[in-house]
Amino acid sequence: MAFSFKNSNGQTYYLHASTRITKSGKKQQLFFFSKTVKAGALDSIPQGYEVAESKSGLPVLKKK
Repeated sequence: MAFSFKNSNGQTYYLHASTRITKSGKKQQLFFFSKTVKAGALDSIPQGYEVAESKSGLPVLKKK
């Protein structure tokens, strides 16, 4: 089951991750929230991160 977060407006968002390769050849993992469950959905928050809500109500991951 994908990790879900309900914001102050009552909308539910699901945490996802994708990996990309930078121009220098390094792998970089990107975390994002989506209103629907897609490929790459995560079951839990990565260690060392916490969920915060922006002023517009969108959830974001922040380092602790």
